[in-house]
Parts: sequence; C-alpha cells; structure tokens
Amino acid sequence: MTSPKSRIGRIVSFTSNIYESAANTLGLFNSPCLAKVELRVTCKGISDRDALSKPDPCVLIKMQSHGQWLEVDRTEVIRSSISPTFSKVFTVDFYFEEVQRLRYELYDISSNHNGIKEADFLGAMECTLGQIVSQRKLTKPLLKQGSTVSKSFIMVTAEELTGNDDYVELSFSARKLDDKDFFSKSDPFLEIFRMNDDDTLQLVHRTETVMNNLNPVWKTFKTSLNSLCSGDHDRPLKCTVWDWDSNGKHDYIGEYQATFKEMRGAMDGRQVQWECINPKYQIKKKNYKNSGIVILNQCKIIKMHSFLDYIMGGCQIQFTVAIDFTASNGDPHNSCSLHYIHPYQPNEYLKALVAVGEICQDYDSDKMFPAFGFGAQIPVTVCVLFCVFPTYVYGCAGIQGVVEAYQTCLPKLQLYGPTNIAPIIQKVASSASQEMHTKEAMQYFILLILTDGVITDMADTREAIVQASHLPMSIIIVGVGSADFSDMQMLDGDDGILRSPKGEPCLRDIVQFVPFRNFKHGSPAELAKTVLAEVPNQVVDYYNNKGIKPKVPSEFESSRTFAP
Repeated sequence: MTSPKSRIGRIVSFTSNIYESAANTLGLFNSPCLAKVELRVTCKGISDRDALSKPDPCVLIKMQSHGQWLEVDRTEVIRSSISPTFSKVFTVDFYFEEVQRLRYELYDISSNHNGIKEADFLGAMECTLGQIVSQRKLTKPLLKQGSTVSKSFIMVTAEELTGNDDYVELSFSARKLDDKDFFSKSDPFLEIFRMNDDDTLQLVHRTETVMNNLNPVWKTFKTSLNSLCSGDHDRPLKCTVWDWDSNGKHDYIGEYQATFKEMRGAMDGRQVQWECINPKYQIKKKNYKNSGIVILNQCKIIKMHSFLDYIMGGCQIQFTVAIDFTASNGDPHNSCSLHYIHPYQPNEYLKALVAVGEICQDYDSDKMFPAFGFGAQIPVTVCVLFCVFPTYVYGCAGIQGVVEAYQTCLPKLQLYGPTNIAPIIQKVASSASQEMHTKEAMQYFILLILTDGVITDMADTREAIVQASHLPMSIIIVGVGSADFSDMQMLDGDDGILRSPKGEPCLRDIVQFVPFRNFKHGSPAELAKTVLAEVPNQVVDYYNNKGIKPKVPSEFESSRTFAP
C-alpha cells in the first residue's frame, strides 16, 4: 500500500508542474495590454413584448474564453424604454494580438424581479473588440433565437482611456424645481453629458430618481476624469434635469451647461450653482427666471491607486481555505467520490485549491494559511466548523501544508452535513473586522470555499456576505462536481445587487462563484485567472473608499519579513 506521505509528495510534484505558470497567466500585475478601452451601450427600437407596457431593458456583456461565453458585467436596468442609453461603462483591456470575441445580450427584466433567469431574452449581438475599436462606434441588429434578425439595434461606442486615472467625486442637489405632476411633486433625476469633438453628446452619468421632491439631494457618485471631460477641464458639459414617469416618457424640466473647471470651485467647501433653464419657457413666459437651481455641493478629486501600489506598499493577502466534507461528496475510499485521493492525479478539490492558492501565497509574508472544514462528524458530534490542521499550529505552511492537512484529516472524518457556509464567512469576517479597526489596516482577507452542492443556509449566508462587504475581504466559491449550482449565482451579484433577508444591499461586490466543471478540461491557470480576476479591483475599491493610501516602500521594508 502506498503511504499517505508518498502520495502527498506525488500530488505536490504533479500539481507544481501544472500550476507553475498560473501567476504569469493570471495577470494580477499590470497586464501587457495595448490599452484600456471604455465601452458604452445604446439600444434602439426594442420591440414591445407586452402590449400593456414597455420593456425594462438590461444588457449583459460576455467574453469568449476557450469556446465558452463568460459574463464580464452588465448594465443597469432602465424602466419602460424602447431606446435606452445606459450609463454603465465597461472597461476592458485591449490586446492587439488577440481576437477578443464579445457578445451583448439584451433582456427585458420585469419590474418585480431583477434576475436574468426569469427575464425575457430580446436578442444578442456578437462582434470582436477589434471591430468596435477600429470603427469607434459599431451598430448592428440584434439577433433573436434561431439567428432571426430583429428590428432592434445595438450601438457600442469605444473610447481609449488616457493615462489620467484620477477620479472625481461629485455631489449634486437642487432646489425649487418646476412641478410637472398634477397630484404630487416632480420625481427629478439629473443626466450629465460630455460634448465630444464632433459635437455629439456622450452620457457620463445618470443619477437615481428622487421621488416626490422639488428640492432633491442626489447620491454622491464617482466617475473618471477621462469619462467626464476627456481630461479637458474646459470641455462643455450639458446637464439636464427630468421628471421621471413610469411610462418612460419623462418630462423635461430644464438644463444648464457647465465645465469641470467651474465644478472645481466646489473643492474648497464652497457651493457652485447653475440656473436650470427651460428654453421654451424662456421664450414664452415674460417673467420667466428659471426652472430651479442645481447645486454642486462637493467636488473631490481622488487619486486612484493601483493594486500594485498597495501590494508594493505593504498590503498582505490573508488567505483562508474552507472545504466541504458533507456526505454528498461520496465515500472518500470510493473512486467515484469527489474526495477520492488518486495516487497520481489530484481530485477537483485539490486542483481548485492549488490553482488559486499558488497565486495568493505569493502575497502573504508568513505563508501560514488557516484551513477549515465543514459538514463532517468528529467523531460522532456534528461539527459546523473545524480546523483541518493541528490545533497547536496557527495555519498550514503554504499550499503544500494545506494539501497535507487535507490528506491527513480525511481518514478521521465521517462525512455528514448540512452544507452551511455562513459560519466560516463570519469567522474570517471577524478577523477582517479586527484588522479594519487597526491604525494601518493593511491586511486583506481572501476566503476560498470549495463545496460540492447548493448551500443549506442561504439566508444566513446572504446576511454574512452583506456584513462582510464592509470589510477588507473577498470570497471565492468554487462549485465542485456535477450539482446544479444555478441558485449559487445570486451570491456574486449576477442577478442584481445581493441583499440580506432584511433588504440591506451589499456595499461592494465581494463574491465570485464559478463551477469547476467549466474548467475541467482547460488549464488550471484559467480557473485561477477567472476566480481571482476581480480581486485586484476589490482590494483597490476597498482602500480607496476608505481613504487608505498605500505606504511608501521605505516605511515598511525595514520591518517586513518573508517566509522562505
């Protein structure tokens, strides 16, 4: 019989060859892309599927990888519109040497459900990023099921991002706006357009609607200086105020023109004001003054630091693993079990663990990784959460240590249930919460959960994720095996913003879920690239939103030590 130790050695040797290129493939550092491109989407002439109401459109953007379409992002939902202009901006890396295939899918999202599963598919368009970039504005008809050409069109506009990566934070309000409703007050929202060099207008931002209020205060928002004015502080901006109507025929209140140079007047604490003018009223009404006043209460330029800035500035990735030991995995002694240890080939749990862990361990100075299991009996008591490493050790020594701990604990466990992951999220969140309250707060926590089935504590898990979204923390869930994971997609915000059972929304999108089977026949590096691709932005978003700047290397180099 082969000893467990020798089998572990073979697995580690086997996996090291597979994953040695994963760090390079992932591209956590600045990718060697030719440029970053912003894509904006507009649709025209969407057909009414319901004679009684207009569609509520939303567009998904997908990118092809190894023959599979993977969702990259999606627009907001615009209610009651047959020709929507979406404010969502997609930022993608452009590689001249690659054919980057894109697919845009248009859906009608019902007003009482933001999910794609129950939405009506209205059409799709496929193209390459090169086609969009070369034409700058690509217009194509949408194809329905069966490749039938519809009467609807989609237009995608491309703009290269300049070297200016600063963002601006703006806070608008208004007072004494015209009342456009008979039985209530106006429901105002504000749109900001940039004037392009060819005199066309490009939507930069659309605020939320403030209901029944002539003195609205809109939420503070953030946009890049490139999007706002292409780095030109004197470029004209057209700002329009509308009264929202549920039928999509919004009532025009008025407009004004501004520049970012004018907006900068609000940087020193002063307010900047513009008269909102309705040109028709200005001509017809003799004593007309304005249709209200729009006020910029705050203008703040934010220097956006990169993921590399924080890593080189001392940010440490704290990597934690949680493994599913429920009975649905099958008897580990049976070759059909997901936990079966083959002497020469790692199982799916080990493949996913090593693919992701090999990347994360490079950013952890002590390389000691806490590893937990859930859903087993030890030996007769059901244990919701337990350590898979010895109690006298504060973690496993590197990914190889996690593999060894996994191998060692398997014979001692009785697989049981249920599949509850809220406890492990809460445990890591507790550590992240303590870190958040320290002076430096330069540790960021990544939790990798490997599970073979749909979780049984969905409500508690949603609550735990919403609370964790306030913390320096990201969650990666890899679904192992052939179970139906469709219900798990809601956890990573694919069906809209995740909310707790009480209705509280996630502050940040911190969850990424992928089924391992999507990468079963591909490179393990592709799995790592997919599940970790959002982490750099999540790290940067957290620290930027908290106003935490990366350290200068000299501030921490003298005290920083690394494990061999």
